[in-house]
Amino acid sequence: MTMMSLVVLAAGITMSYAQQPEKKLGWHLSTQTYTFNRFTFFEAVDKTLQAGLNSVEAYPGQELGGGLEGVMDYNMDAAQRKAILRALKKKKVKLCAFGVVNGNTEEEWKQIFEFAKAMGVKVINSEPDEKFMPLIGQLANQYKIKFGIHNHPQPSHYWDPKVVLAAVAKANSPYVGGCADIGHWVRSGLDPLECLKQYEGHLVSLHFKDLSEKSREGHDVHWGTGVCNVEGVIAELKRQGFKGNISAEYEHNWENNVGDVAESAKNFRAILTK
Repeated sequence: MTMMSLVVLAAGITMSYAQQPEKKLGWHLSTQTYTFNRFTFFEAVDKTLQAGLNSVEAYPGQELGGGLEGVMDYNMDAAQRKAILRALKKKKVKLCAFGVVNGNTEEEWKQIFEFAKAMGVKVINSEPDEKFMPLIGQLANQYKIKFGIHNHPQPSHYWDPKVVLAAVAKANSPYVGGCADIGHWVRSGLDPLECLKQYEGHLVSLHFKDLSEKSREGHDVHWGTGVCNVEGVIAELKRQGFKGNISAEYEHNWENNVGDVAESAKNFRAILTK
């Protein structure tokens, strides 16, 4: 590791223990490790620390790294789960969320919730087949774990908040709501602020982005510098009294986007405390 890398890493770790104003509101500002999908899970954890954050949302299929074999998978055995938790505890990083993950059978959904419970996950983010919503509601109630229906852009099934809310109603559970991806709403031609208002009382988590333009071609930019009305979104989250996980999902500059996430988190906290 170069001297510059050591300096950057040290600075990142120092930032991660600095004042985090979002926590006063009950918000966990995390990275969705898909942001660092060119790297292993534990490399993504180290990059999260460098960016000034200390919690993550894991996604299924990412190679573990860190001396561990295999990939992030809800089917992993108890020993593998414990090894991951030990490594995260040593790094002082929390696993707050898991997604986007889907089950194809009742047994798979039970395994997903059991995995989340074992790992201390607070919210599962998913795009489930609607036929499973009553089961998901029962499991969410049983495990007391939040479940967020995520939106990919049009023409995916859940691109429209009305479709998400109709599926949420089928679950009949206070633990089930929306995982709002504000960037994908913009890519679908929707206003993220108006969409969030529709989710009031049913918002359990977010995938946070800011985009360069209002089109499917828009790419991620530093939060507060693009077209997603980040300041308005933050104000709306405050108004709703939202509490939960907000994952930075920076899908641009893939090989070297730690600085982009760090700048975005810095901007987010500046807006929050303005």
